[in-house]
Amino acid sequence: MVVARLGPRIGTLRPNVVEYVGHRSNLQNRLHVPASNDFLSLSSSRIEKPLLNSSNSVNMTILTGRSLSWAITATAGSGFLLFGYDQGVMSGLLTGAAFTRQFPQIDTTGTGNGSSSLQGTVVAIYEIGCFFGSIFCFLFGEWLGRRKCIMIGCVVLSIGAALQASANTIPQLIVGRIVAGLGNGMNTSTIPVWHAELMKAHKRGKGLAVELAINIFGVMMAYWVDYGFSFVNSAAQFRFPLALQILFAIVSFAGILVLPESPRWLLAHDKQEEARHILWALELNAKEIEASDPAIDREMAEIQHAIYEEKAAAAGSGGKRALLKNGPQRFLHRTLLGIGGQFMQQLSGINLITYYAPVIFEESVGLSHSLSLLISGFNGVAYFFSSLIPIWVIDRLGRRKLMLFAAAGQCACMAILAGTVANGTKSAGYVATVMLFLFNFFFAVGLLAIPWLCKLYSIPAYNTTASLTELVPAEYAPLAIRTPAASLASASNWIFTFLVVEITPVSIRNIEWRTYIYFAVFNLLFIPLIYFFYPETQNLTLEQIDRLFTGEKTLLHWKSSMDDSEVPNEDLSAAFAEKTEVSHVEKGKE
Repeated sequence: MVVARLGPRIGTLRPNVVEYVGHRSNLQNRLHVPASNDFLSLSSSRIEKPLLNSSNSVNMTILTGRSLSWAITATAGSGFLLFGYDQGVMSGLLTGAAFTRQFPQIDTTGTGNGSSSLQGTVVAIYEIGCFFGSIFCFLFGEWLGRRKCIMIGCVVLSIGAALQASANTIPQLIVGRIVAGLGNGMNTSTIPVWHAELMKAHKRGKGLAVELAINIFGVMMAYWVDYGFSFVNSAAQFRFPLALQILFAIVSFAGILVLPESPRWLLAHDKQEEARHILWALELNAKEIEASDPAIDREMAEIQHAIYEEKAAAAGSGGKRALLKNGPQRFLHRTLLGIGGQFMQQLSGINLITYYAPVIFEESVGLSHSLSLLISGFNGVAYFFSSLIPIWVIDRLGRRKLMLFAAAGQCACMAILAGTVANGTKSAGYVATVMLFLFNFFFAVGLLAIPWLCKLYSIPAYNTTASLTELVPAEYAPLAIRTPAASLASASNWIFTFLVVEITPVSIRNIEWRTYIYFAVFNLLFIPLIYFFYPETQNLTLEQIDRLFTGEKTLLHWKSSMDDSEVPNEDLSAAFAEKTEVSHVEKGKE
């Protein structure tokens, strides 16, 4: 029996590890997992540094250390730059002269007689495409892998962008937005997971905050492209900004093509050689160590142990149906936290501004068309620089404090905005403009990245995921349900976004300043929701986050006393190495 051969060291492992080793064959039979996945049964050949000319070199990488980390972040960022550009590009086109001439059915300017309801549908239908893109990843993402999902998403998005740029009728414009949304939904469901699974725990928050800052740079870029082309009188005024999406999709596709797959996904699919090489390449000192370094052994052992625990829990709960059950790892609870993060992000009112900033400045504040576009551009610049703040504070102050700060600030901004728009004077318009700038500041600092991290709440330990709201969903999710949980969180994001973007034009036209009151109320309600239900994940590994949910009740903070019950890394490494020696002995006897 394996336990006997490992000797006294195995006794230092926590009880569930010993139980797992003793009942290895039963667990493997129940989960239908190959024996080679066992972190205690890797042969010595697995320890050797893999060769770059391996038949599986598609998952290898010639970059190492810091250069690889930056390449991964840049590629993930390009995907989110595209996401941001998509969010902002329609806002400045809706009131443009060439656009309203081509599509008079949705011309809601003072000189037009278009339908505000149809305008909302044309803009918001993009989110429905994003929703189905997320559902696609929910169903097929784990089978395809992270890289393939992203590459397919880039191709689909490019097709949608081409359809929009060449549209002459409302139906073609709608179809183009649905197709582009389908591709973007696939990307936003997968890129945060892929990025986080390739990052070290202490850099995860900062790296994902960088990713979301680039997302806002995309929004800002869209505003300025719209402003620049507002001086063009031909159809290029709206066709070029829409076609520009294709360039960003090509950049993302090219980056993913040459970068590695997630090592955690590879290990979960019995691709140990490729996973080892990637884990080695991600080390800052990769050029100074071998792939057989004990640090790589420890990391592989921890990931594989987490994989087995989570697969066992998922198998006992019924696969994807585990999302609807709690069980020992509280899958349902963690999935709902991820969805709740997205709910808070969208119902805060951010997309009221992102998608309709020029419309708000023109129709609510009373500025001219050209000035509305210009102010929107500067609002995008301020939004971008505000989004840089979490890069330095997210892992210092934590997620909860920033989310509470944001919710309180956003509530105040929306309440004051309602009062100033109702007043209707020129001075009140200035105050309203300041409130729109301040709202973006609060949101960028506290809710931009965290709800995507909430996805990680629902992902057990061996998947790591994205914005503070991107970050939180990603951090809460365990590996056994990470892909479906992250996809559901993203899908909910698109449904809530669709709701806001669909009703905004109608709401502004019919109830005017009262539109901002219900967003103020939503933000007020978020404060107790965050305080009582969202655990702090600051500087915790995904394995530690997993343990916040596995006791008698969910813990909102990590306790220092829990450190003593962690599996010692040296014991995992020793068990890993000793099993390798056992393999040598057994082969010699054969």
